[in-house]
Amino acid sequence: MAIHPDREHFIPLRASDLVDALCTRAGPADGQHLNLVDQNEFRRFARAAAAHVHAQYRDNLDRLKTAYAPFDPDTDLKTVAPPTDAARDAALDGLFDGIAHLLEKANYTQMTREEFVSVMEGASDWGVDMDVAWAAFDRLEVFVRGIGHTRRFRRKWYRLWRREEIAVPTFRRVLVAVKQRPHPRLGVGADTRSVFLKLFKDIPRMDVEMLLPATRVKMPKFDRVKLGGSISSSVGYGVYKLSTLSFDAMMAALSGAAGVLGVMTLATPIAVLLGYGYSTYASFVTQKQTYLYNLAQSLYYQNLDNNAGVIYRMLDEAEEQELREILLAYFYLWRFAGDGGWTAAELDDYVELDLERLLETEVDFEIEDALGKLVALGLVTQDGDRYAALPVAAARDRFAALWGRLGAADESAVCELVG
Repeated sequence: MAIHPDREHFIPLRASDLVDALCTRAGPADGQHLNLVDQNEFRRFARAAAAHVHAQYRDNLDRLKTAYAPFDPDTDLKTVAPPTDAARDAALDGLFDGIAHLLEKANYTQMTREEFVSVMEGASDWGVDMDVAWAAFDRLEVFVRGIGHTRRFRRKWYRLWRREEIAVPTFRRVLVAVKQRPHPRLGVGADTRSVFLKLFKDIPRMDVEMLLPATRVKMPKFDRVKLGGSISSSVGYGVYKLSTLSFDAMMAALSGAAGVLGVMTLATPIAVLLGYGYSTYASFVTQKQTYLYNLAQSLYYQNLDNNAGVIYRMLDEAEEQELREILLAYFYLWRFAGDGGWTAAELDDYVELDLERLLETEVDFEIEDALGKLVALGLVTQDGDRYAALPVAAARDRFAALWGRLGAADESAVCELVG
């Protein structure tokens, strides 16, 4: 059983497409595909598995909806008995724990504060650095999934401002969960009682901080040095010139036509230096406004969901991922392992190799999690370290029995769900 730290557990394929692929394309390259009878049997099994997983996640949805209700910034519902502050604090902890657990099921990785700061260090390739007011956050969690690249264009002075295409590393998905606290940078009317959930796609790794509230664009160090230098030089030059004149000479220099010339002689270098400083500052302001405009334009298309919608989407992704793991583990044991079964390592290697062939994508299959589900559902038998799948008809009967224990409406409903 290989360990792949550079791979992800996420399986980038819809469950329905996975069933089609398993029925028609899975297995060794020389072809041992299912006949039509076995295809129909496996499709009925897949529908039964989907119904069971969906019922479980329906309970998860109800719990998360209840947990998020007091913190939903978009709700228009009334509360009969508003919770106390102590109850809200306890509910807030439960909400963030529930979100973290759900996103783990959806194969997201939670970033620590240190990891987040390390990723965002330095300016992006567009010369913009952001300052984050960490004190503005009561709770902040960031989750990511998927490493990708996007193509961007830039111009650098050492390339004579020629247009250059570069590959920018990105996070395919970024989820931000934040509760704010009062802070000057947020303004007077900031909502500090709600929890905001934001989901984005294809965010450059060095620019993840742009997704946070209470951030502002920082002037680059080189520009700060230029601006400070022009101001200090102007002041220093003026002080120096004045210090070399006696009081009487100064009065004489400032009187009559000679005085006008003297003032111009003194003021012209100062004006040049201050003008250079203003030019630096104006350039920064223009760059900042351009960046913020481009940011607003890009995030319009990169924002996938907000607040309660994020919970619904994540539940759907977690449900699909769990179903895919069940289908993959069961299918390969049932179809290729035979009566002797396979060890966890053998199953893991076979699934990963076939997924790579089918999807042209390397996946780190969560074999322990998948086998744990099959064992809990009673879909496999275990002899030592070897696992063998139940026949597909018996596996469907297991789901029917589980539905009976879950309290399905009647026997006909169970039969409809399982095939």
